[in-house]
Amino acid sequence: MSSRANSRIAVLLGGLSAEREVSLSSGRECAAALRDEGFDVVEIDAGADLCGMLQAAAPDVVFNALHGRWGEDGCVQGLLEWLRIPYTHSGVLASALAMDKTRSKEIFVRAGLPVKDSVLAAKTEVEAGHVMQPPYVVKPYNEGSSVGVYLVHEAANGPPKLVETMPETVMVEAFAPGRELTTTVMGDRALGVTDIITDGWYDYDAKYAAGGSRHEVPANIPQEITDACLDYAVRAHDVLGCRGVSRTDFRWDDTRGLDGLFLLETNTQPGMTPTSLAPEQAALNGISFGAFVRWMVEDASCSR
Repeated sequence: MSSRANSRIAVLLGGLSAEREVSLSSGRECAAALRDEGFDVVEIDAGADLCGMLQAAAPDVVFNALHGRWGEDGCVQGLLEWLRIPYTHSGVLASALAMDKTRSKEIFVRAGLPVKDSVLAAKTEVEAGHVMQPPYVVKPYNEGSSVGVYLVHEAANGPPKLVETMPETVMVEAFAPGRELTTTVMGDRALGVTDIITDGWYDYDAKYAAGGSRHEVPANIPQEITDACLDYAVRAHDVLGCRGVSRTDFRWDDTRGLDGLFLLETNTQPGMTPTSLAPEQAALNGISFGAFVRWMVEDASCSR
């Protein structure tokens, strides 16, 4: 899509996942920016009647601002392919692969990208005893935004007690100590590296609450680490088959140099809230928020 003339954009937001509130914030910000850019915008809270709502709205393009399951795991992408409505971000396969942390890590390993060891285990097994030598992290293998993440410290007396809402199968991953770094990819280029500074664990509140974290962009890190993050993020984007914008997260142990840098995951639907990382990195490159979302709309297509 190359013109804004008479273009009607449906912004999908909200949805049914554990990240509904974040998606509402992302979607509203993007809808407002797209209106300022001259588009005719309709906001659609994605529910069980999504197909009918899309047909009634008859958009030229869908801006996908959904987060979490059903919105960034290939499900809504498949619906949009069926309806032949051009949409933003990654397609069906890349979305499904990136959302499944086990499958994406297998792809990263084959591509020579550095990741930490991990296993899938039954929730009951994880609660019964350590399935891995602490320290380790327990998390859903198909959610994002630090939803349901448990850090089991080296000095832990026993295994974690998981909340009932955790899935029956979870990922247990060796803990990667150090700093939290992230890199956004826009099309075929990496935009920069952000150092995410918090007082503790980078959890859901640290990501989205005002004052929950401080973003140092560009990160004050050695050029070797910056270059590696930029390279790894583009390679992760490519090997998964991502399109549009993605963001790859890292942990870096600064006592070990390049050997201390590990890729955690790639997000195909980066947050677009006031505290989000991708818009900050776009701004670092002279790309305003409005221009950023406009680029995503103009990049939209089917068969992604």
